[in-house]
Amino acid sequence: MTDRTVLTEAEEHTLLTAAYGTVVLMTAANPGPIASAKSSTAASLAMTSATGLTGHVFAIKTKAKNLDLGGGNTAEIAETVFPALTASVELLQAKAPDEAENFRTTITTMTAAAMRSHHGEPLPTELEMARKIHKALEAAGV
Repeated sequence: MTDRTVLTEAEEHTLLTAAYGTVVLMTAANPGPIASAKSSTAASLAMTSATGLTGHVFAIKTKAKNLDLGGGNTAEIAETVFPALTASVELLQAKAPDEAENFRTTITTMTAAAMRSHHGEPLPTELEMARKIHKALEAAGV
């Protein structure tokens, strides 16, 4: 059984902000009500498939309801989410090193799922948002 006590509540909040923020940012990159709903659903399903400590943290629905992603537009949300992505990898490297790659892979899977949700080529906006998300993950130096 995975030991969730390795992370503080604040650290769990950081991981949740990063994950749910990724869903929101990938959804924003795929405009239109139907396309954005498909993107959000695909990214969310990928998030729920996470395993290990990452999966256990992502399953904390009660804390997720209280997330503040920092704004009402994409730029403001990105200002909260990108640092949370970097911080999540850094804290996992320090506290649960094996879990850092699991977190990165899960976030990468979420972006890929969102981009494939409309069964066509990814939009340039989706590719660019995924690039920015991956850059935030890489900023931790993994």
